[in-house]
Amino acid sequence: MKVLVINAGSSSIKYQLYDMPDRRVLAKGRVERIGDDQSELFHTCGDETVTRKEPVADHERAMELILDILTDPQAGAVTELAEIATVGHRVVHGGEEFTGSMIVNDQVLASVERFVDLAPLHNPHNLVGIRAAQAKLPDATQVACFDTAFHTTLPEVAYMYALPFELYERFRVRRYGFHGTSHRYVARRAATLTGIDKYQSNTITCHLGNGCSIAAVQNGRSVDTSMGFTPLEGLVMGTRTGDFDPAILFYLADKGYDLTALNTLCNKKSGLLGLSGASNDMRTLEKLAAEGNSRAELAIEVFCYRVRKYLGSYFAVLNELHAIVLTGGIGENCPLVRKLICQNLSQMGIELDIGVNEKAIGQEIAITTPDSKVAVLVIPTNEEQAIAGDAFELAAQVAKSP
Repeated sequence: MKVLVINAGSSSIKYQLYDMPDRRVLAKGRVERIGDDQSELFHTCGDETVTRKEPVADHERAMELILDILTDPQAGAVTELAEIATVGHRVVHGGEEFTGSMIVNDQVLASVERFVDLAPLHNPHNLVGIRAAQAKLPDATQVACFDTAFHTTLPEVAYMYALPFELYERFRVRRYGFHGTSHRYVARRAATLTGIDKYQSNTITCHLGNGCSIAAVQNGRSVDTSMGFTPLEGLVMGTRTGDFDPAILFYLADKGYDLTALNTLCNKKSGLLGLSGASNDMRTLEKLAAEGNSRAELAIEVFCYRVRKYLGSYFAVLNELHAIVLTGGIGENCPLVRKLICQNLSQMGIELDIGVNEKAIGQEIAITTPDSKVAVLVIPTNEEQAIAGDAFELAAQVAKSP
């Protein structure tokens, strides 16, 4: 079965075409700058990469370009669209309603639309991607895979805020957590690599990229996570604040900041960018720090300190810990950050292998010594593969139904 995975963002669509159940990638690519005159399509099939530049007005047109290139006689991976039996869509917010991936029907679409208030920057574009795929591939099974689903196992004590309870009852204000597909994928891989059954494995998974979150996974299920009602809470991120005193917002409001300015400040001007004043890219900050830029150095140290604090708190939550996973663009490719995160964690039974850590770039490997009581694993995340797996399983169930 050929499964197309779609990840629709505000101005881009990423895609991968899988041959399932072998999980073989037939083609992949992305359309960037949707709605811009400088839109581009990047497409890879086999050893060949194709780039096309043309204005792409909307997500519907972007889907047309993707499907056209997938069936292109020279660059494509299929001869006709009918070969694509299933489409798996990343959907950021499923609220409390969806505890796993779902076949898309009218009720699912209505729910995703209802959750737009909870994820206004993401769910509307996810919906556009689904509807565009439905229009272009009417015979394919459409599957929605929710970022929040993995975290629906959080206990009440972990997801409730100490706000008036009526805010939860009326508006469902609570911790939801995000990056769930990534956390689930790497937690399962960690269980395999450590030789522990996935439902007996205790793992702390750290998704570190421009957006960052950390999860405590007990017996294979998420029991706490750093992102909250929105993706703003938790770790320091590329441009997001992470945890901070909310009274700062009241103080700044008295100084003349309006809601729009405060929202922009917290989500787009803070984090690594705000601390350094230079960049939200860890690679750039490493280079600047090496050249003596003190604010870049501070940004890196604050970033790592916050991760280390969460590791300690989640160790207390889990009591027994088998592995820590570092994933995402930073976690997979930044030895300096990994080294700083693992400093002073010997009390948790962690002994970093400095030499292995320095060489571990984008590969699946343990960066702790054989004597380390807790393994620290670098595991490249593969959300697309996880989505493809869910979509394939659900579509196969539909095919077997009488």
